[in-house]
Amino acid sequence: MEIINLNVKLDSSIIYFEKELASIRTSRANITMLDNILVDAYGSKTSINQLGNVSVPDSSTLTIQVWDSSLIKNIETAIIDSKLGINPQSDGSLIRLAIPKLSEERRSELSKVASQYSENSKIVVRNIRRDFIDQIKSEEKDKLISQDDLKVTIDEIQKIIDLYIKKIDEISSSKIADIIKV
Repeated sequence: MEIINLNVKLDSSIIYFEKELASIRTSRANITMLDNILVDAYGSKTSINQLGNVSVPDSSTLTIQVWDSSLIKNIETAIIDSKLGINPQSDGSLIRLAIPKLSEERRSELSKVASQYSENSKIVVRNIRRDFIDQIKSEEKDKLISQDDLKVTIDEIQKIIDLYIKKIDEISSSKIADIIKV
């Protein structure tokens, strides 16, 4: 039972990690680049994809067809304030984002950000491991499981954790290679 819950928690941590990595821009346009940008709209922070249609007309351009033209300035400000390094250009209710090629320095910075996300994700996975091992040890103290079962379960948990750490490394390496690619 615990192993199933462990896998569910670890899977959700991987999904969150992938979402974080998707928000890091590469030289190609990708709508997920805008996922972490929140805009002041209607008295609250709202994601851009809830304020208009985001599309990728070509590999170096994003467009946002804004539904309420009174929000264009707020969206532009939010994009400029984000650390994407993109300057929006608007005409009417359409905002164009030209994705510039990344400089070598910017590639290096983004690679470091991706590595930091990777390390944070590994910390989350290790914390999940610690919580599950603490739970198992308390069951052993309460005499709900034997010491042998405790050892076997801890070994199983560690094998699962090792697989997830390896998966994080693979995802991170792939993203860094994508960032560095000219």
